[in-house]
This record gives sequence, C-alpha cells and structure tokens, in this order.
Amino acid sequence: MDQFFNYVGHFWWLIFPLSGLFGGWARSWSRASERRHRRRVELYQLRNRAAEVEQASQSQVRQLMESHDAVNRRWLAYELDVGKLIDFPVMTDVREPLTVAFLRAKRLADGLRPGAPEAISTAAGLAEYREAVHSFELAFDVAEREARRIRDSNFTGPERERLATARKLLRIASDAAATPAERQTAYKRARRELDGLIVLPDATLAALEEKIAGMLDAGRAPDLHQG
Repeated sequence: MDQFFNYVGHFWWLIFPLSGLFGGWARSWSRASERRHRRRVELYQLRNRAAEVEQASQSQVRQLMESHDAVNRRWLAYELDVGKLIDFPVMTDVREPLTVAFLRAKRLADGLRPGAPEAISTAAGLAEYREAVHSFELAFDVAEREARRIRDSNFTGPERERLATARKLLRIASDAAATPAERQTAYKRARRELDGLIVLPDATLAALEEKIAGMLDAGRAPDLHQG
C-alpha cells in the first residue's frame, strides 16, 4: 500500500491527462447512448408511421369499394328494371361506343375489386384499383347522360310505337289485378315487341320472369284451393 501511495506521490501529475482521457471516454459513451436512444425512437416512429400508412391504405380501399358498389347499384337500377331500359335503351345498346366503354370499365373494375380491403397491400395495387373505379364511375356517368339525352330518338316512328306497346304490356304483366292468363299473354307479347329493338341482359330477363312467375303462382293459388 505504501508503494502505491509513493507511486501516486511521484506521478500525481498523471491524474490530469488520465482524467481528461476518462472524461473523453465518458462523453463518447454518453453520446453513443444518446445515438442508440435516438435510433430506437426513430425506429419506433417509423414502425408507427408504417402502421398508420397501412391503416390509411385499407381505409382508402374500403372507400373505393363503397364507390364501386354505388356505381354498380346505379347500373342495377337499369339492369333489373325492363321499363327503365325501354325508356333509356342506349344503356344496353352495345352498338353505342359510350355503352361499350362503360361496360369495359365495369369489367375492369370488377376484376380488380379485392375480396377484402387488406387484400390490396401495395401502393401500386391501390393506385390501379383507384384508377379503375374512377374510370368506371366516369364512364357510367357519361353513358347515362347520353342515354337520358337521346332516350328513344335513335328509333324510327314504328319502332317507338313498338316500344310504347311493350311498355304497356309489361305494366299489364306486372299488374296484380290482371288474371294469370292476361299477365302471361301480355309478357309474351311484350317480348315479341322488344325482339330486335332492345337486347335485354340475362339478369333483366331473370328478374322480370321471377316477378311475373311469382304473381302467376299467387294467382293460381286461390284456384287450386277452390279446386
């Protein structure tokens, strides 16, 4: 122990450079700790931002899906209503470029529609679906405005008379006050009047036939009960 104190006594001046050295180490260690802490904070913030971006993307996909559904509902209002298609026949006329453009845009948007919002996980996928939905909406708006503008003006006088007759016959076919025989006859005659004038989508025919069939069954029920 005496030797140690003698050593310190002779080399006391080393305390100053050593203290500076230790101080430098301490400051370096402190700065390194601060850098590690900043990196951990930055990493935490990056992870949070990534989660927020992912959540925001899913929210955007959900909104696009809702817009997609809204346009499809507008189209179904025509597709499931023969009377509306007779009033605005251009909506199913594939000879019209605007109608073709709308149907093509619909097919593309329907093909890109995800099963769930999280199914689209990339910015490129989101941008592609957004463009498809917006194009679908725009194409439908343009086709609908044109259909409402020209209505049945593309038809000749006799053809417009046939459309008017078909419209009246379909009202009879859907009239609960008419007898089953009257409704069935009116439906068949309406189909003949429309033949060659308007191409009715399969969904339109199915909805119309289901409605009329239900009314015919309802009309037969009392007769069966009486029998």
